[in-house]
Amino acid sequence: MATAGAPAGSGRTITSNVPARLDRLPWSRWHWTIVIGLGTVWILDGLEVTVVGNIAGRLSEPGSGLPISSGQVTGIAAALYVAGACVGALFWGRLTDRFGRKNLFMITLAVYLAATALTAVSFDVWWFLLFRFFTGFGIGGEYAAINSAIDELIPAEYRGRVDLIINGSFWLGAVGGSLLSILALNTDIFPANVGWRLTFALGSVLALVILLVRRHVPESPRWLLIHGRDEEAEEIVTSIEQKVEAEQGRPLARPEGELTIHQRGSVSFMEIARTVFAKYRRRSILGFSLFIGQAFLYNAITFGFGAILTKFFDVPSGNTGYYFAVIAVGNFCGPLLLGKLFDTVGRRVMISSTYLLSGILLFGTAWLFDRGSLDAVTMTACWCAVLFFASAGASSAYLTVSEVFPMETRAMSIAFFYALGTAAGGISGPLLFADLTASGKVGDTVLAFQIGAGLMCAAGLVAAFLAVNAERRSLEDIARPLTAAASKAREAAGSGPASSAPGTGSAPA
Repeated sequence: MATAGAPAGSGRTITSNVPARLDRLPWSRWHWTIVIGLGTVWILDGLEVTVVGNIAGRLSEPGSGLPISSGQVTGIAAALYVAGACVGALFWGRLTDRFGRKNLFMITLAVYLAATALTAVSFDVWWFLLFRFFTGFGIGGEYAAINSAIDELIPAEYRGRVDLIINGSFWLGAVGGSLLSILALNTDIFPANVGWRLTFALGSVLALVILLVRRHVPESPRWLLIHGRDEEAEEIVTSIEQKVEAEQGRPLARPEGELTIHQRGSVSFMEIARTVFAKYRRRSILGFSLFIGQAFLYNAITFGFGAILTKFFDVPSGNTGYYFAVIAVGNFCGPLLLGKLFDTVGRRVMISSTYLLSGILLFGTAWLFDRGSLDAVTMTACWCAVLFFASAGASSAYLTVSEVFPMETRAMSIAFFYALGTAAGGISGPLLFADLTASGKVGDTVLAFQIGAGLMCAAGLVAAFLAVNAERRSLEDIARPLTAAASKAREAAGSGPASSAPGTGSAPA
C-alpha cells in the first residue's frame, strides 16, 4: 500500500509498506527465479578468470592463430580485464542508482556477452586485449547491479545466506573453467587454433541463456518507490504476493510497518560521498578492511599456486588444473555450508570469525610449508581448509557493503568497494606476490602467505569491532534511506507520528 501525501510530480511525499511486504514473504519458487536469473553471472566470472589463466600456455604456442606471448595473456590481458572491471563497476554503478537495477543488469550482461563472443574471434593481439577490457567492463557492472537487485528482492530472513552463496558461485565457474580448459586444450579433440576459442564462445552462449531468463526478473520495487514510480512498485509486489500465496495455499502474514519518503530523481556524487565517508565513516573503514584483507589473502594463494606446485612439488604443469578444481570446490563449500549461520548466529560473529580462522590457518600452512612437512596433496588440503573459511568471509564483504549503506547509494557503494578490492587484488597483489611465489625460494613463498594471512586477520579484528548486526533486519532499518521523511516533519504537517517498520527511524553510524 502506498499513499501520496502531496500532489503527483517531483518531490512527492508518500507512505508505503512495500519494503515490509517484500521482507515478510516466505521462500518460494519466485525467489529461486531471482537467484537463477541474477546469481548465475558469478559462474561466468569464475569461468572467464580461470579459463584465461589456463589457456595462456596454449595461446602462446605456434599454431594458436594468435601471435601473443604467455606473458601478454597473464600480464597485460589480465590487467586490462581487471581495469575494465574497476571502470565498469564505477561507470555502471552510478547508472544503476539513477536508472534502475533491471535496465542495467540487462545492459551489462549484454556487454559481457558481446565482448566474450568477440574475444573468441580474435585475429590479432590488439583485438584480444581490447575485448578482454570490455569483458571486464561488463562484469564489473554486473557486481553493482546484481548485488543491489538481490538484496532488495530477497526477504531479510534469507538475505545473508543467499548473497553469500551467489557470490561464492564464482568458484563453480572456476571448477568449470579448469575442467573445460583441460578438454578444450586437448589437441587430440580440437585443433590448437580452435579449442581456446570454444571456451570463450561457451561463455557467450551461457550469457545468452541467462539473459533470456533474466527478462522475467522485475525491477526492484524499493528503487521504483524512491524514484516516483510507486504505482509500478505496488503492481510488482502485488503480483509477487499472488504467486507466493498460490504456491503456499494460504494467505500471507500481514506486513508490519510503513516507510514515509520524499521521492527524488537522483542523488549527487557529493551527497553519496558525504553519506559514505562522513555519516557512515565506520562502515566505510569496515568495507575497506574486508575487501583489502580478502584480496591479499587470495592473491597470496591463488596467484602463484601453479608455480608453487610445479617448483616445490614437481607437479606437471598440465596437471595443475586438477588441483585448482579441488581448491575451487573447497571455496564454494564455504559459503554454501556456512551461509545460513550469517543469518542465525549473526553478521559480526561470522564475518570476524571467518576472516580470523582463514588467516590463522594460512599462518599454519606457511609454518608447515617452511618445515617441509607438506606435499602436493596435503598442501592442496591446507589451501582448501583456508579458503573454505576465506570464501565465506570474502563473500560477506560483498554482502556487507551492499546492505549497510542507504538505498540511494547502494549500487555506487558496491561499485566503489568492488573496484577497490579488485584493483588491490589485480594490481597491487601481483606486484607484491609475483616475485615471491616465482623465486623458487621457500622463504619467499612463506612470506607471501604470512602477508596475506596478516591482512586477513587484521580485517577480522576490524569486523569484530565495526561489523553491523544486519541479520534478519530490513535494509531500511540497517541504513535509513536518504529520502526518508523525518518523524517530526510528519507531525508538523499534522499527520501524527510516523508509522514505520521496526527500526526504520534511525541507522547506526
